[in-house]
Amino acid sequence: MKNIYFLSLLSFFFFYSCKDDSTVVESAISGPTVNFDINAVPYSKLSTYSFFSGDLKNLTPISKVIPYEPASSLFTDYAQKKRFIWMPEGTKATYEEDGKTLNFPIGTILIKNFYYTTLQPNNQAKIIETRLMIRKSTGWIFAEYIWNDAQTEASLVTGEDFTSGSSQTISFKKPNDEVITTDYRIPSENECFACHRVDGKPVPIGTKPQNLNTVYNYSTNNIKNQLQKLVDEGYLASYPSSIVSTVDYHDTTKPVDIRLRSYLDANCSHCHQQNARCDYRALRLNFNQTSDLTNLGVCLTAAEPVNSTISKIVAPGNYNKSVMHYRLQSVDESNRMPLLGRTVVHDEGLLLVQQWISSLNQTCN
Repeated sequence: MKNIYFLSLLSFFFFYSCKDDSTVVESAISGPTVNFDINAVPYSKLSTYSFFSGDLKNLTPISKVIPYEPASSLFTDYAQKKRFIWMPEGTKATYEEDGKTLNFPIGTILIKNFYYTTLQPNNQAKIIETRLMIRKSTGWIFAEYIWNDAQTEASLVTGEDFTSGSSQTISFKKPNDEVITTDYRIPSENECFACHRVDGKPVPIGTKPQNLNTVYNYSTNNIKNQLQKLVDEGYLASYPSSIVSTVDYHDTTKPVDIRLRSYLDANCSHCHQQNARCDYRALRLNFNQTSDLTNLGVCLTAAEPVNSTISKIVAPGNYNKSVMHYRLQSVDESNRMPLLGRTVVHDEGLLLVQQWISSLNQTCN
């Protein structure tokens, strides 16, 4: 379950928990249906898809727009997120392996909304952006939508705006009640591709079976495993019972090494894997690879040491001499990791890294 701070915010927030290429695909279930023409998307307005009922800002999904939440999520300057999946009628995703995203059919749309509930002054609630990934016959495409101040619509960012990206200056209250100001980054298409790239092609990140093999509260008296929910909705063919799953890294009842591995899988593994952006570096941070401490960088000399004192990626027992810790606590673009997706320090993630490194007692040669 997510941390107490996150749950308390949601308790008062107004969001809901916030084949033929030429045809419009509709659900067989009565009621509202998603408006989808694979040759016309991405639409210029988010509302055109009809993903949500009622006021758009409430993010109340219609039937067959299924919410989901990874066990551990990617940190984005403390933005909260509401994620949904929609697929064309009669199509199913398939399971390939625990640490590889589900193989989604053509027409799938992954919907990710970024919002705050503590914008200053007065702890205002506001959706900043909605990102879509749409699978066409030629592969996945990105569609970035920025919300208006009235929270009535989000408009597609295209052309030069999507090439260069943009920023919005925001002030918000962190979980520890500290108020900070930062330039929240709206990513460019190239920035999206940098993190979502494997084998030179765009791919989703968070929809790995190991991340979804957890329960989700869909509504009152409807708590269900997320993979089973996809099966029940006709969105997933099947999945094995033997999935080795990540955990919520906030959950202090779990071992610190499992929490750390889950955190790095969510925040770093998409780049630190084979044929991805940081393939050339020694780290391999997919959850199913980090039971091997070498893949986590323990006792490895960094290709780019900070200085003569901070040279090991992870120096057991001493986080102040570990490059991993140094880069996670930095906000300098030339030093920080992850490079994209954050402009502030993730206090809780940094503390977890400190606890994990302090728990290590290996002796490096």
